[in-house]
Amino acid sequence: MTDDVSTPAIELRDIEYAYPDGTHALNGVNLSIARGERVALLGPNGAGKSTLILHINGIVRASSGSVTINGTVLSDETVRGIRADVGLVFQDPDDQLFMTTVYDDVAFGPLNMGLNNDEVDRRVHEALHAVGLADSASRPGQHLSFGQKKRVALATVFAMSPALLVLDEPTSNLDPRAKREMVALLEKLDTTLVVATHDMELAWHLCQRAVVVDGGRVVADGPSDKIMTDEQLLHQHGLELPPSVRATHGSR
Repeated sequence: MTDDVSTPAIELRDIEYAYPDGTHALNGVNLSIARGERVALLGPNGAGKSTLILHINGIVRASSGSVTINGTVLSDETVRGIRADVGLVFQDPDDQLFMTTVYDDVAFGPLNMGLNNDEVDRRVHEALHAVGLADSASRPGQHLSFGQKKRVALATVFAMSPALLVLDEPTSNLDPRAKREMVALLEKLDTTLVVATHDMELAWHLCQRAVVVDGGRVVADGPSDKIMTDEQLLHQHGLELPPSVRATHGSR
């Protein structure tokens, strides 16, 4: 993968995808994301957001079009390397936590990369410290709260040292305290970040760019302070102004 900083982190070109029953989920999606950008993917249920982010690391493969990550085109030959480069955190943490202990869950990825035990141990402890759960390494994941599980799922990705991070609804089903903790954690990250979310307040505070997806297409793309203050645009696509925007009449 190229080290040229001018090369986009993510380049999607004419992405088409249909489910096995023939339903079209993505219809000619074009999207370029620069390195270091924080981008919110917004849209109503069924808009295609989750399907789109699954294309970024090859879990779902386009019917036509191309996916390029840091200058490397996604293919059968490159998908393994791209998956190591793209950290994907699912909406439901139970989709990522399946080992006996938290430590084992976080160690799973690095071990499968073939890293030695000392390097795996270092990565696990750094990742758990980063999410504030260093004291939970020996605990079974199923004994954690939902918010803690979300943070462990994030740690499993941190331990892989990905070049970019893709999150699907990171604050969904969190209580207010756990949500504040998750937002504070994400704000500290210094990496390319793509967040698919219905949480307009999270998108407003975390992301400088907003992309609205509806009907499997990108229908709006621009700075958050333009897209997310356009009440008419948001209403057309099943979205609402972020609460803090409503409270301040659109001033940021």
